[in-house]
Amino acid sequence: MHHITPRHLAVAGLTAAVLALAACSPAGTGSGGDGSSPAADVPGVGGTAIGFIMVGPKDDYGYNQAVYEASQVLAEEYPDLEILTAENVPEDDTAATTMEQMIDRGAKIIFATSYGHLDAAQQVAEDHPDVVVVQQGNTMAEEDILPNSGTYFGTVYEPMYLAGIAAGAATESGKLGYVYAFPIPQTIANINAFQRGAQTVRPDVETITVATSSWCDPAAQRDAASSLLSQGVDVLTQHQDCTKTVIDAAEAAGAYTVGYHADASELAPEGWLTGAVWEWAPLYTSIVDTTLAGDFTGSEFNANYRVGYKTGTNPFVLAEFGPSVTEETVASIDEAQAWLGTPEGSPFAGPVLAQDGTEVVAAGVVPDYAEVDAMDYFVQGVVGNLAK
Repeated sequence: MHHITPRHLAVAGLTAAVLALAACSPAGTGSGGDGSSPAADVPGVGGTAIGFIMVGPKDDYGYNQAVYEASQVLAEEYPDLEILTAENVPEDDTAATTMEQMIDRGAKIIFATSYGHLDAAQQVAEDHPDVVVVQQGNTMAEEDILPNSGTYFGTVYEPMYLAGIAAGAATESGKLGYVYAFPIPQTIANINAFQRGAQTVRPDVETITVATSSWCDPAAQRDAASSLLSQGVDVLTQHQDCTKTVIDAAEAAGAYTVGYHADASELAPEGWLTGAVWEWAPLYTSIVDTTLAGDFTGSEFNANYRVGYKTGTNPFVLAEFGPSVTEETVASIDEAQAWLGTPEGSPFAGPVLAQDGTEVVAAGVVPDYAEVDAMDYFVQGVVGNLAK
């Protein structure tokens, strides 16, 4: 979810972008819902493949695994289309080159799934007006959205607010730990929502943060987890692409853990509380169906498409609960989730105070999704500094 800086890898790193094919044969083209075929020059139709580029490995117990697993659902949904997946694609010119290769192999629909793939996605969309290129997690200026491009994402901080309730109920020390990558609005909102959720159960709780300056650096993650645990943290969570290292550290220390991106409960049979995870397949399917019908241009996906609990279609959801989560806590979370779906519901329904006590959201105010997407401050109770 995510990325703000290019991976400093050479274009030669393209060889590391492992192109894997799902077990389905290339054939056929998209057709309209009435069985008719849209015109060949309509963006996204007439191809023999769908492409996915991922910034990390498909088995990272996190962000990229969630993308890959959903891509394989599409392999079952569209047996006449080849599913092309490329792992470890850096956020530089390699991304555009990889998408160009997919187009050469028949892809007319491409999902660029990392925050930092936006520039490459825009470039490829401009160069190939017959190919639909959608980007996951970032946003485009309205004037930059072409008839064959768009972005999409879920409201990631809402389930993290719910997970915070589970963490607040579980902690004995009153100290929660949060390992995150970069201080972009998305990670800041997640941390703040987690803290705000925990505060509903335990008002004096703190969330101590450590930034790794990387989306997947196991050594930095290990050091961050160790630092947090040494400070008395007894619940660890994270905003990282690869999640195994932090979860393993929590389990080994006898601490609780909240997962992120993908269900990794098998790594923490004792300490798993819950997780905020992606269920991408329904949204991917909707995008592909719309495109194959010839209706992408002018659709809700030909924009900065965002969904949350207020729409009932958020692809970011709460994972199953672990053995230590009580029925009382589950009931509180269910009640809070229902509230988030109302006009009055938000992890940031005012009043909200920043770290320094300044009021940033007044009482009675409910910030909209766009306002939260621009968040640049930590709320009261979060410990750590934001790099400016």
